[in-house]
Amino acid sequence: MNKYLNPYILFVLFVAGMAACTPRPEHVTATMGNAPIYPDYTDVTIPYNIAPLNFMIEEADGLQVIVRGETDSLVVSGTNKACFPITQWKKLLQREKGNKLSVKVIARMDGKWLDYPTFTWQVVPEPLDSYMSYRLIEPGYEVWNKLQICERNLENFDEKVIADNNLTGGNCMNCHTYGKQNGNLSMFHLRGKGGGTILNRYGKLRKLVLKNDSMISAAVYGDFHPSGRYAVFSSNIIIPAFHAQGNKRLEVYDTQSNLAIADFDKNRMILSPLTNNPKVLETFPTFSPDGKWIYFCSAPQVALPDSIKQLHYSLCRIGFNPESGIWGEKVDTLWNAREEQGSACFPKASPDGKYLLFTRADYGTFPIWHQETDLYMLHLTTGRVDTLAKVNSNHSDTYHSWASNSHWFVFASKRGDGQYGKPYFAYVDQDGKAHKPFVLPQKDPEHYVQTFKSYNIPELSTSSLPFDALAIKQIYQKAEAETFK
Repeated sequence: MNKYLNPYILFVLFVAGMAACTPRPEHVTATMGNAPIYPDYTDVTIPYNIAPLNFMIEEADGLQVIVRGETDSLVVSGTNKACFPITQWKKLLQREKGNKLSVKVIARMDGKWLDYPTFTWQVVPEPLDSYMSYRLIEPGYEVWNKLQICERNLENFDEKVIADNNLTGGNCMNCHTYGKQNGNLSMFHLRGKGGGTILNRYGKLRKLVLKNDSMISAAVYGDFHPSGRYAVFSSNIIIPAFHAQGNKRLEVYDTQSNLAIADFDKNRMILSPLTNNPKVLETFPTFSPDGKWIYFCSAPQVALPDSIKQLHYSLCRIGFNPESGIWGEKVDTLWNAREEQGSACFPKASPDGKYLLFTRADYGTFPIWHQETDLYMLHLTTGRVDTLAKVNSNHSDTYHSWASNSHWFVFASKRGDGQYGKPYFAYVDQDGKAHKPFVLPQKDPEHYVQTFKSYNIPELSTSSLPFDALAIKQIYQKAEAETFK
């Protein structure tokens, strides 16, 4: 070989030689059907910093996978699982940032080697936020005595427990939320005796009772103001009820719900008569990225549970002045439930202010129990609503959150078996087009087959949380809850 060859060319030739040295199975038969890989990672768009997309073919007893880019490639072999070495995987995606990878799968099935059509992975230069929190919970309505809130590093397979109800009296805990996708600002609720809202504000943990005498309940669904000083919450009386229809399991609805803002600096709750009407149900509030608007869902009261199918929530907004802490004087309707013949819930604004992602169901306000629930995306500048056909499935798709660069969002989907929620990531390109989502990669691709937990309310963060389950145990047992007026 010419000693004056460019070192980069030598590297490419070396990688190509390694791929060529991997023996191709003999007597291979080409097949037209798509490779039956699990999870389904065929033709998806991925960030360059994601953990390896390990997958398997359950019925295979021999497997070879070749991933090729413009300058690099990676080959793995196994019995029925393709598990990519993380160091080589990271180098491959870093080199191929912005390029399309081709994935060739050859599998031995019933003694025959089958060559499946090539599929692709588009590697985009916009990264996914590095961390994600979620609640692990049994998907049934009768068992929730073992709950954990966990944090996963999305660039590898590291996971840590940040709250465990086995350490806090077996109580319910829910709704872990970040401020501006920042691990130094977050909160979640610990219910029951000795509980409260656990606020992590720049590493300091506080236990708060977010309720005053004018509120119907303590804070439930909430979101941070960009300043970190405020958070907006709903105050709900929530009723779970069993369905009489055999094809549905449970209905959850509010008999009352209003909105309130918590001021963490002055330990006060700020209410508005416009969002505390006893004849109207208001819920799922969230701040706009500039902190000047509060988006929320609103529905007129109906007779419940008899008229549950007539319960339809519109998507609304009201102003907020962070300097004075005063609500706006007018409520605007952005998505009219009566005109759209549906019900909106769980709005989340993209950090760049372009989009409002929400879920649409036929009726009601608890989307995880509604099989028909889909994600919709409202373009805030034009008012156009995208039904996200490439993102949604024939089961519940909801509980979403945005990445800090507004090019990715994560959501919980029950696609597949219809029972277990799993976190999926979808890419939004420069034109606002959403791409086919992919499920959270696991070190063992059989993980989702073996687990009996749902991944509930996934939330993205650019940094790791500065506390763990032992710190939560300590504040639960030893700290007095701060009251709000």
